[in-house]
Amino acid sequence: MPPSSLAPPVAKLAADLLGQTDQLADQLLARISEQIEIYRMESIVGRGELRTSLIANTNQILARLSGELGPDLSAPRHIGRTRAVQDMPLPEVLRAYRLGFAFLWERLLAAARDSGQKSVDALLDTATAIWELADDFSLALTESYREAMSERMIAADRRRSGIISAILDGPATGSLSAWEVAKLLDLPYDGTFLVVVAEVTGSHSSALPRLEDRLRQLDVGSAWRSQPQHEIGVLSLGQRRDQAEVLASVAQVALGRVGVSPLFHRLDGAARALRLAQVALETSAPGTKGIRRLDDDPHIDLLVRDRDTTRRFVVRVLHGVLAMPDHERTTLLATATAWIDSRGSAAEAGRLLYCHENTVRHRIRRVEERLGGSLDDPRVLSDLTIALQAIRAFPELGNRLDT
Repeated sequence: MPPSSLAPPVAKLAADLLGQTDQLADQLLARISEQIEIYRMESIVGRGELRTSLIANTNQILARLSGELGPDLSAPRHIGRTRAVQDMPLPEVLRAYRLGFAFLWERLLAAARDSGQKSVDALLDTATAIWELADDFSLALTESYREAMSERMIAADRRRSGIISAILDGPATGSLSAWEVAKLLDLPYDGTFLVVVAEVTGSHSSALPRLEDRLRQLDVGSAWRSQPQHEIGVLSLGQRRDQAEVLASVAQVALGRVGVSPLFHRLDGAARALRLAQVALETSAPGTKGIRRLDDDPHIDLLVRDRDTTRRFVVRVLHGVLAMPDHERTTLLATATAWIDSRGSAAEAGRLLYCHENTVRHRIRRVEERLGGSLDDPRVLSDLTIALQAIRAFPELGNRLDT
């Protein structure tokens, strides 16, 4: 039965108690403070503020029971939002509410006994409706509390995203310094870092679900910025020397392409690392899943800065090789790469390629023919080295060139 239809004796009991709200609030305040420790901490909830809220809630409950007030849950909603802002634990707030309703029930029962058996019987007959009202108040409080906490979390995420932008987007006038950002994000300024850019795919809301939990288990700190198409994270590896376990965790949860930067060692290197991680993602094959990472080659910044210029450079240097049929082209490019990685050692390159060193020498001569110059010439060697680094960064530059 709704409170508005409670028996007249019950409505009269509630109306009589309405005139004692101040005294009731004082008694209830003493009980709550005695039984719930956190309410004794005035740094969280001052006694004056607590008393005011008890008066408001008591008035609203008794006014509902007396029939003087229709359905109104503004008091529990207000207290739910207030306690969320104060970081009060929800279970303790609900416990205080239960104490409050139990206290009012005691006072109603005592008043009914003083009034006579008819009032006691009427109160007992409507006990279910009174406790349904208690449920309504508790539910309104809980919903308001959770709404406020959700708003706070969203605001905190936006603030954190704005803070991390100060290092990911590079220095700007009036922006936070990397030192300040490190402190606000609870990350070290010096250390071992990676930037991860993950593609959000399909209808998924997260590109790397549950990754933060995995990282915490590995004692890896992280800070994230979410965008409609990507999630960007700065990972602090701490003293960890082996990054393989961290990258394996990223790969296990990835739902799409992920670009990973080379390691860097100061937080103010995050902007450069982000550019490299973005390039790594963008140069992965669309529709695939997994990690791609660029090597931190000496010329990498120049190569990724202007792709059109890089493409023209690769074509100018490797035109003769890129115009060859697929098998020959890929064989010569792989041989040249292994030979340069081996610092010009045909024997070491042969071990990398699983072929005889004389085969390597023969292929290198064919590369020189296609380049139109000897690799003994430092300029030719330098051009070839940079062109091969460009192909590593942008694999599509090694595709066959139509002539």
